[in-house]
Amino acid sequence: MALSGTRVHGRMSEFERPDRANREPTVEDVRQLMGASTPHFALQLRNRIHTLVTGLPDGHPARVEGEREIARLDQIALGSERRGPMQDGEQGLASYRGPEQPASSE
Repeated sequence: MALSGTRVHGRMSEFERPDRANREPTVEDVRQLMGASTPHFALQLRNRIHTLVTGLPDGHPARVEGEREIARLDQIALGSERRGPMQDGEQGLASYRGPEQPASSE
């Protein structure tokens, strides 16, 4: 997920803490949001972190940590969720891993 633009403060629930809207985000803010991330909540956490670090300059410690965590959360959300045990006569469902990539013609 590319980060660009300015920080948006309109949706306070994405920040979780109102004081974050009035100051520059820190690495600790990112770490508080990543907390105990699970596949079920990974996409919501990814969005919150993206909102928090959008608009920070490249190389800013909070942005670097946020981008690293966004990539990790994408992997958790799209590649590791299990859908429970199969019942007799059922076929298992594979974890969603994102859109199919076209085969390269090299």
